[in-house]
Amino acid sequence: MFFIRKLPVRPALLFQNVKPRFLSSQANISEKTIDLYRQKYERDSWTNITPKIISHLDRNLHLKHNHPLSIIRKRIVKYFYGAYLNPRGNPLFSVYDNLSPVVSTEQNFDNLLIPKDHPSRAKSDCYYINKDYLLRAHTTAHQVELIQAGLDNFLVVGDVYRRDEIDATHYPVFHQMDAVRIIHQDKLFERTPELKVFETSYKTHLSKDVSTISDCIDQQKQPCHTLEAVKVCEHEMKRILVGMVKDLFGDNIEYRWVETTFPFTQPSWELEIFFNGKWLEILGCGITKNDILDRAGVDNSIAFAFGVGLERLAMVLFDIPDIRLFWCTDSGFLNQFKDDKIVKYKPISMHPQCANDISFWLPQELSLDTFSANDFYDLVRTVGGDMVEQVTLIDKFKHPKTGKSSLCFRIVYRHMEKTLTQAEVNVVHAKIGSELIKEFNVVIR
Repeated sequence: MFFIRKLPVRPALLFQNVKPRFLSSQANISEKTIDLYRQKYERDSWTNITPKIISHLDRNLHLKHNHPLSIIRKRIVKYFYGAYLNPRGNPLFSVYDNLSPVVSTEQNFDNLLIPKDHPSRAKSDCYYINKDYLLRAHTTAHQVELIQAGLDNFLVVGDVYRRDEIDATHYPVFHQMDAVRIIHQDKLFERTPELKVFETSYKTHLSKDVSTISDCIDQQKQPCHTLEAVKVCEHEMKRILVGMVKDLFGDNIEYRWVETTFPFTQPSWELEIFFNGKWLEILGCGITKNDILDRAGVDNSIAFAFGVGLERLAMVLFDIPDIRLFWCTDSGFLNQFKDDKIVKYKPISMHPQCANDISFWLPQELSLDTFSANDFYDLVRTVGGDMVEQVTLIDKFKHPKTGKSSLCFRIVYRHMEKTLTQAEVNVVHAKIGSELIKEFNVVIR
């Protein structure tokens, strides 16, 4: 999702703070520092990035020829190239698909008006390098720096990182496409110059501090904008996005708009399509908060933005049942996708599952409320890798006499490329238990 979950032509070195990615991250983790992209970062109490996550850097699945994610990327880019042309007949939108995933907390949160108390900032949700830097949780993190560089129409594509549950549709690394279009007043009201973007009573005001969650709830028209400006911008945005969805799913696709809330757009919507008998969320979008444009030095303009997850689209369009398949190197999977065409995936041999349970007592200082399941999922991913298909919490209780808390998880193992023996699974499962004891001081039941 472009937008934070509620509890998304490469630049030369054109502008500051936009770091190009090198061919290899050359990651190095020591006790005190982490080296990423030729930059050394000091570790601190916020550091929770793991070697397993670092191993995914620079895989660039969205740029690999004939990969499903790359096919979707190209389709959307081609659509926008055709939808917006400058007076000379050239594409108006520029594309940035290789920006470094290492961003500052200011880029990922503050620049986008994400409140200090928003749950998306928590260590349990993001991969922090230290308190000041993290792996981007959304490609929207690059929005302000690109606007500050003078760009009015752009697409950003890349890998994003979030700590999450483990199942067939969730993976700690996925890919987003984000877009921003800024429309200046003379273009918005080209035929009716007497109309204005801003209310006559509006005065630029930038608060020094990022707002709280309660300040983000009102999703009516922003006070600064005229109703005419919002409606014209909304009409163009929805027309373009419906056109994109029809380009991907066909002209007869049934769709609907659902009002929602995001910290950096107001008003905001999600676009859903009716596919295979159910409504499916495709993207999030909205009118960009004017404070963001103000911070980037843009005035007398209004903007819209949207974001879409490439895996979500690809799983639907290609009938891919498991998100781990995007990361496999099996030729039986990869060779099905050629010539940038959307074809239905034909399952390679489906290997059997192995399921093992793990139960443990939490130490006295942890409770059912304070223990983060995402910490456990991260540990399981680090040890088991892509052998792990799903992790489910199946039981939890607090002992009435001792006051200790107990959890039981079921871990389902299934390799994407071979049949696992129970003996192989038992080795990995035992290692997960050992690491769990070491990391959290639990007692295995």
